[in-house]
Amino acid sequence: MIARAKTKGLVEINIVDLREFTDDKRRTVDDTPYGGGPGMLMKPEPLFRAVEAFKDPESLVILTTPRGEVFTQETAQRLVAERHLIIICGHYEGVDERVREALVDLELSIGDFILTNGNIPAMAITDAITRLIPGVLGGEESAEKESFADGLLEHPQYTRPAEFRDMRVPDVLLSGDHKQIEKWRREMSLSDTTRRRPDLMEKRKANF
Repeated sequence: MIARAKTKGLVEINIVDLREFTDDKRRTVDDTPYGGGPGMLMKPEPLFRAVEAFKDPESLVILTTPRGEVFTQETAQRLVAERHLIIICGHYEGVDERVREALVDLELSIGDFILTNGNIPAMAITDAITRLIPGVLGGEESAEKESFADGLLEHPQYTRPAEFRDMRVPDVLLSGDHKQIEKWRREMSLSDTTRRRPDLMEKRKANF
């Protein structure tokens, strides 16, 4: 989908090598933290230079970090309206705090677990946002009717054959009655969300 979006000119994605913004022979992008401790920190100089080289007044600078707000479908829908996103991929033990203070507009996490670096979160965020751009999926309904689009899990889906190994597609989906099909899908969506993700139901109730 991302390749298709790029081919259509719907999105432009550039990967920046921070080592191109260093000024020492070893092209150093990390160093040990002041005060001691394990691991390495991303140095401020390359990050400041890189961001400043590409940033314009409409840019929104994002940092992938476990300390950020959890990225959700709602976040993706909000960010798709932005003209230019710059994503700083956290690495090692993180980035120098001055980067966070002076450059970053939004900190995002994709969940409560630890990854080696921020490349995977950056890719996940990019994918989730790109597929919401009009024209990328080929039909706006595709994005609107998927899990989390309205705060609920998506209903179960079936395709041919109608019966497989004694497992049959629900009769309502074979009925041709679109009103009843829509009702069934809504009921299943609510039921599955209540059973699998009660936290989403609580959030949904709080918003009404």
